[in-house]
Amino acid sequence: MDKQDIEETQDISKHEPPPINHSGISSIAHFLESALETMLFHSRWVLAPMYAGLMLALIILAAKFVQEFVHLVPHVFEYEGSKLILMVLSLVDLVLIANLLLMIIFSGYENFVSKIDMVSEHVDRPEWMGKIDYTAMKLKLIGSIVAISAIELLKAFINVANMPKEDIGWMIGVHMTFVASGVLYAYMEKVYHSIDKNH
Repeated sequence: MDKQDIEETQDISKHEPPPINHSGISSIAHFLESALETMLFHSRWVLAPMYAGLMLALIILAAKFVQEFVHLVPHVFEYEGSKLILMVLSLVDLVLIANLLLMIIFSGYENFVSKIDMVSEHVDRPEWMGKIDYTAMKLKLIGSIVAISAIELLKAFINVANMPKEDIGWMIGVHMTFVASGVLYAYMEKVYHSIDKNH
C-alpha cells in the first residue's frame, strides 16, 4: 500500500460516524421508563381528594338527617300513621345513602389508593374492610341502589292517594330496571369468574 492509499484510508476513517453507545441509550430508556411508571403509580393519589369530598358529602347527609329528625320529633303525636311512616322512610333513605357513601369511600380508597393499615387492629374496624374487591363493591353498589329505589317506591305506595298513577307506573318501571340490571350484572360476573377459573 503506497502513501496515497494510506492517506485515502485515513480520510475515510475521519468521516466515519463514531460508534453508537447502545448501553448509554438503554440506560436512558430505562430511566425514562422508571420515571413514567413511578408517576403513573403515584397518580392514584389524585383520587384521594375525591374520597375526601365524599367524606364531606357524608357529613352533609348527617346534617340533613339531624334536620329531618328534629323536624319530626315535635310532630310525632300530630302526624297520622302514614305521614309518620313517610317521614321515617325518608330517614331510612338518608341512612342507606350514607351507608353506600361510606362503603364507596372505604372500599374505593383501599382498592385504588392505599391500604388503611393504621386501623388494621382496631376493635371497631368493619369486617368487610379490605375484603371487598372492585367487583364486590359494584355488586353492593347496585344492591344499595335497588334498596333505595324500593324505599322510594314504598313511600309512593303509602302516599298513593296523592300521587298520579302515571308517576307510580314510572317508578315501578325504574325500580324493575334497577333490579333487572343488578341480576344481569351479577350473572355476568359469575360467568366471567367461572371462565377465568377454567383458564
